[in-house]
Amino acid sequence: MTEKLLQYLWNYKIFTHFDFKDIEGNPVEIINSGKWNKDAGPDFLEASIKINKLVMAGNIELHVRSSDWVFHRHSSDPNYQNIILHVVFHHDLDIPELAERNVPVLELKNYIDDNIIYKYEGLMNSNEFIACEKIFDSKIIPIHFHEGNIFKKLEEKSAEFEESLVLYKRNFEAVLFHSLAYSFGLKVNAHIFRQIAESIDFSIINKIRQNPLQLEALFFGVSGWLDFPPDGQTKIWKREFEFLKIKFKIPDLKFHPKFLRLRPPNFPTIRLSQLADLYSNQNLFSKIIKAKNTDELYDIFKPVQASGYWTCHFNFGKLSKPNPKVLSKDFTDIIILNTVLPLKYVYHRYHKEETADDIIKFYYHITAEKNSVITGWNNLGMKISNALESQSLIYHYKSSCKEKNCLSCSIGFKLLKES
Repeated sequence: MTEKLLQYLWNYKIFTHFDFKDIEGNPVEIINSGKWNKDAGPDFLEASIKINKLVMAGNIELHVRSSDWVFHRHSSDPNYQNIILHVVFHHDLDIPELAERNVPVLELKNYIDDNIIYKYEGLMNSNEFIACEKIFDSKIIPIHFHEGNIFKKLEEKSAEFEESLVLYKRNFEAVLFHSLAYSFGLKVNAHIFRQIAESIDFSIINKIRQNPLQLEALFFGVSGWLDFPPDGQTKIWKREFEFLKIKFKIPDLKFHPKFLRLRPPNFPTIRLSQLADLYSNQNLFSKIIKAKNTDELYDIFKPVQASGYWTCHFNFGKLSKPNPKVLSKDFTDIIILNTVLPLKYVYHRYHKEETADDIIKFYYHITAEKNSVITGWNNLGMKISNALESQSLIYHYKSSCKEKNCLSCSIGFKLLKES
């Protein structure tokens, strides 16, 4: 038994019976079990109980053992002066201070199904893909489980965007640019690409965005790739970058994107060139916000490709087999899921427009991702047919399963309650 589990059982009233009696044998009626307080102070606030025909209102404190009251030093803490009930799993010590204040002690070990404790211990000791793998049943997934996870993820992303919007004075275009740069960098270069984007005043991007050559030159120059140009095209980019540095007084900062462990189509050279081509698109932010379905979003990204030089190159000065470097559908889906839909959600919420159902429809019409996490869920019998479900399960795995937050999980709630 842990204190966290004990609080969980108390909050959700998961007991074998409710004819509670305190350690003195007095019947205790729980009128209101209180509000679960996850901050400092008593565990449950604004509770009320009835004992010996007397109704008491105040706070309730829970411990695995009565002696924890002493170990946690509650006696000298003024936050614990209004305790009306001390709930423990095992009563191992009388607390004189509580006895003097006539605070009853309720021992719960005979009101809790041992099977729940065994299950919880099994979950915490599990080394499987998810803690509940051995008892998992896909049939118990709650209604609207996926929609709920998507909105939790969108709310978390919204908080990130809100910080950026404050920093950039509500300039949604600038926030879009920085977020797109992050997404184009994928896992290996995401933070570096964002640093590149944020190191350049967005007003400069706006002034040169109609010239993809200059945008490329700016990205490549800031990446530190133009110091020693190996061919004619690289010399042109170097010349343009030197011109832009002088014209816009760009600081002499250099970032160095990584190539290690990347397939050639994901080389930072290719992705930055594609980002430059995408951002030469006029009214990009407006088009994204106005898009009413996934087809309209795909139409925005479908024409994007790296500039002509990269048709025969993956890196500077090294020829490769001719192949236009367009955005794949899988990569476009990543951009839409990680940047476009969260920003659409924030924008419409900021303007107090109700678009929750519309946002969910976008997820329904995007193909489910394929990765190790999704494979793990598939092996458990989950049928994943679209990005709503895959994004939901990836989010749930990262936020709940990976951290073993089983007591905060709606699936874990059902599994623990079932005998």
